[in-house]
Amino acid sequence: MLIKFEKYHGAGNDFIIIDNRIYNLSLTTEQISFLCHRRFGIGADGMMTINLHPIFDYEMKYYNSDGKESTMCGNGGRCIAAYAYSKKIADKKQNFLAKDGLHHAEIIDSEVRLGMINVDKINFLGDGYFLNTGSPHFVIITKDIDKIDVFNEGRKFADDKRFAPERTNVNFISITPPKNTIKIATYERGVEAETLACGTGAVAAAITAYEAGIVESEEITLIAKGGTLKVKFRRNEGIYSNIILQGPAIKVFHGEIEV
Repeated sequence: MLIKFEKYHGAGNDFIIIDNRIYNLSLTTEQISFLCHRRFGIGADGMMTINLHPIFDYEMKYYNSDGKESTMCGNGGRCIAAYAYSKKIADKKQNFLAKDGLHHAEIIDSEVRLGMINVDKINFLGDGYFLNTGSPHFVIITKDIDKIDVFNEGRKFADDKRFAPERTNVNFISITPPKNTIKIATYERGVEAETLACGTGAVAAAITAYEAGIVESEEITLIAKGGTLKVKFRRNEGIYSNIILQGPAIKVFHGEIEV
């Protein structure tokens, strides 16, 4: 079957997007892995499909580059919102369903603001903070992120038995000027590599930085290797709510591929 797709990235975190309202596809793990392969396929950190929904604008399905359906992807959510607006599937303000529930998105020029789920549980495990921002994340605070071997150190923590059997994404963060700005590097499970940015990881990192007292503001800038993201929230009685992830959502190219 010949499938039309578009490629987007959010701060270097790249995705294949397919309008599944047209195709009603049920791709296998092997097929999705092929599409995401950077040498044999299109190449991406993950793939998303837009599916019909009876109440909301659409439903988002997300798959990591290993071909397996995964939990929420923040940058993916922002990119799929930009795609939906460009295709007139939804307006600038839209509501869509993802694996972790309902999300609100707003298009602002070349950026997208995405509402994320509340976070009410943060576990300090001695060597880092574990929390779920739609996907599980382990956040490690370090003095100099540039000295971290993100791939090997990240994989070690992702495979740690404390996070079995689902495993976890791993983020390394460090403070950098100006005020309330942090640098972040992420190892993503399912991609099994360092990605240039991670949306749910940025949210986890921002909340961790505030919880640990290394930033003072509820609006935090995160500098990833692929670009800059912003996270804001409200903290009340230990619950983080009104969480917004904002950053670029850029179309890279479109094409057709035989599957």
